[in-house]
Amino acid sequence: MANAGSSPLVSIITIVYNGERHVEQAILSVLNQSYKNIEYIIIDGGSKDSTVLLIKRYEDRLSYWCSEKDEGISHAFNKGLKKATGSIIGFINADDWYEPDTVELAVKHITGQDILYGDLCYWQNDRKLYIQKGNHNHLNLEMSINHPTVFIRKRCYDTFGFFDETLACAMDYELLLRLKLRGCTFRHIPQVMANMRLEGLSDKLWYTACKETLSVKNRYFKHRSITNTLYFFKQASAIILGRMLRKSGLAKFVKFYRTRFSLLKKQYD
Repeated sequence: MANAGSSPLVSIITIVYNGERHVEQAILSVLNQSYKNIEYIIIDGGSKDSTVLLIKRYEDRLSYWCSEKDEGISHAFNKGLKKATGSIIGFINADDWYEPDTVELAVKHITGQDILYGDLCYWQNDRKLYIQKGNHNHLNLEMSINHPTVFIRKRCYDTFGFFDETLACAMDYELLLRLKLRGCTFRHIPQVMANMRLEGLSDKLWYTACKETLSVKNRYFKHRSITNTLYFFKQASAIILGRMLRKSGLAKFVKFYRTRFSLLKKQYD
């Protein structure tokens, strides 16, 4: 993509596997950013559908792309990081998409900080559900930052390492918690920076993510293992109860709890 003079180069990484339904929207949300000094990297895991054809449609505007079998999400993330040369790095996956001025906001507000993140709008069946606020102060308890909105300075990866490839779901949580514990600084923008579909992989694998989050907390907070386990049961129970209430037509009770009592506040229209 075009060089924007003294503006810092931002690397954006998209990982995808058999993502023909939505990957083009993700790609266009990067290519159409108001900020232009972007290095766009796509890591495809050897898709069997038309994903590669869609990527090739835009390959002249990509800095790098590949399509080959990988060893999972964390490995794919790290493959992208190894190709990234920008001083600021963001990830947007195939089921997600940026707001038009997301990268511009990230560059503007990350000044003086190591990590910048914003709010995330959740969608289901092309219908907006709610906006979830981020709060890095709660990272010791759970994944309280919306990863598609996160931008991290490359020096943080160079100093403290990449994603943990032993994790299948909670690799983003482990990375952000590790960076926080190592003293990296965070800034939150109270503005929607990205959008996520609830029918994506992260929604389907919620239990695995909860279990891995518990293992990560036990790794860093061994003295809190009992408290960590109790929090795991609380979190899993809340998710199960919320799903049961929605299936029973009682979604209004879920909304009430999420807007008033949830650790991560959610804003409904």
